[in-house]
Amino acid sequence: MKITRATLRQLQLPEIKAVTFYKRDEITTDLICCEIDVGGQVWSFHEEAAGWSNLIAHLSALPGFRTDWYETVTSEPFYTSETVAFERR
Repeated sequence: MKITRATLRQLQLPEIKAVTFYKRDEITTDLICCEIDVGGQVWSFHEEAAGWSNLIAHLSALPGFRTDWYETVTSEPFYTSETVAFERR
């Protein structure tokens, strides 16, 4: 899935409930993934998708977004390392 401006417009910051990052074991490498809960619908993305850096920049504008999410997720190879980077209370 390509992450376009149209995609980002559907992920309106005030409506995002949670952002979770994790790794998926791809046998010889790990794939960093992101799940975004927006209004009860979960959107899934991964780091190899075109536009990933635009998605991360967009999510970084959330209040209290964890800037250390990448280090936390990648700290242990081949371990899921699920990390909640944002959760609206």
